[in-house]
Amino acid sequence: MTQTDPNRVLIFDTTLRDGEQSPGATMTHEEKLEIAQLLDEMGVDIIEAGFPIASEGDFAAVSEIAKQAQTATICGLARANFKDIDRCWEAVKHARSPRIHTFIGTSPLHRAIPNLTMDEMADRIHDTVTHARNLCDNVQWSPMDATRTEWDYLKRVVEIAIKAGATTINIPDTVGYTAPVESADLIRRLIAEVPGADDVIFATHCHNDLGMATANSLAAVAGGARQIECTINGLGERAGNTALEEVVMALKVRHDIMPWSTGVDTTKIMNISRRVATVSGFAVQYNKAIVGKNAFAHESGIHQDGMLKNAETFEIMRPADVGLTETNIVMGKHSGRAALRSKLKNLGYELADNQLNDMFVRFKALADRKKEVFDEDLVALMRDTAVEVGNERIQVKFLRVICGTEAPQSADLTLTIDGKDEQVTATGDGPVDATFNAVKKLFPHEAVLQLYQINAVTEGTDAQATVHVRLEQDGRIATGQSSDTDTVVASAKAYVTALNRLLVRLGKTAPDADVKGISYKDVG
Repeated sequence: MTQTDPNRVLIFDTTLRDGEQSPGATMTHEEKLEIAQLLDEMGVDIIEAGFPIASEGDFAAVSEIAKQAQTATICGLARANFKDIDRCWEAVKHARSPRIHTFIGTSPLHRAIPNLTMDEMADRIHDTVTHARNLCDNVQWSPMDATRTEWDYLKRVVEIAIKAGATTINIPDTVGYTAPVESADLIRRLIAEVPGADDVIFATHCHNDLGMATANSLAAVAGGARQIECTINGLGERAGNTALEEVVMALKVRHDIMPWSTGVDTTKIMNISRRVATVSGFAVQYNKAIVGKNAFAHESGIHQDGMLKNAETFEIMRPADVGLTETNIVMGKHSGRAALRSKLKNLGYELADNQLNDMFVRFKALADRKKEVFDEDLVALMRDTAVEVGNERIQVKFLRVICGTEAPQSADLTLTIDGKDEQVTATGDGPVDATFNAVKKLFPHEAVLQLYQINAVTEGTDAQATVHVRLEQDGRIATGQSSDTDTVVASAKAYVTALNRLLVRLGKTAPDADVKGISYKDVG
């Protein structure tokens, strides 16, 4: 074997070639250069920069990447013909360490496309690999659809490629057909039975059609492969490829049973994952291993409580290992009091037990209406908690509005006033105006609305809206605010809060609000 360390696994990244073949994932010249630089910096051994003969743009990108690469070997892809191989060499020859990767489909299905007999294909493999080796001393050869190629013929053509000068033999599972036990056995048998196999590096290239790409790649390593072909985020044809982040982290976390190492700096994984997602237009699914939004997120109360006590209870790697700063405690309907208390503490709020209980009820009510409760939502709830504690004379109990293109709009409102429920229906110029008119009917007053303002707390159609209201009467001014996923409900509560405060300032009531123990740090 040409590689000196038998426990070192080379990482061959083909994001810029196979990854870009994903429909719609085409990258610009500048984006390719940027991704190549990030791959080089993170310690990828080989970067397959593109398919030089495919277009002038591809040729230019591979050439420029070859010139700029500081550490990685730069590889180009070529079909089994002299024209492709020559064009590939022209693109990669400027690299500090160039490689030509040539391939041909060897399964019965693929042999039928160029209408070649087994002997004719064998001759072509010999001639094209020999030609590539005469140009470059680093040549990789792939029998496309190897896992569906007849065993005896696969052994034959692999031996031919080795004798013709290939230094790396890549065994592709082109259609994601194989299973891990087969992947390991295939590599193991090739190394054992093909003459000259000990003098080359065997590689594996797995697709994810059955969801087994990473497992198949690691199994191939167990069988003796020492190069894994992969892409960032698993980008690639159809269901994609083996994901770089999955194999390198699996080798790092389970070094006890997979004693192989890579030169990849895993702390750079999250940065390049997000950048590839941006430039390719392929968003990373939330539950994607390692780099998905939920990979280090915990919403279940049991999980959150365990995480707060010892992160190892529910995480087998540290967020910092992939470039994240911390675990994300996601607040939602499954979260418990411990998680809520911890999150509020991080936001600057120290709550006594009774205040936490009150806040927890409000939080759960909001979580039942939102998929995720963000930090800004909690701040808004804390503001409401601070405002609404005490014995307000007026409280909103029920509100239903009818609105649309036909006026007038109406509001059916029930207020609890001095402990007694009062109900009325009122109309107005829009649902908010109708609601405010209903408040005036149930609790007549002379306060003048000076300000009505709405701000979205977070993004999305289920976002909370924070409504600010300012009332004035007899030179006294009072403000109120409230947050709710229903803007009209938030408006009613903000108006009533301002009215309660105004009544206090006018000396008509004096609710004893106990807000001891609540810190208003960062409230604004």
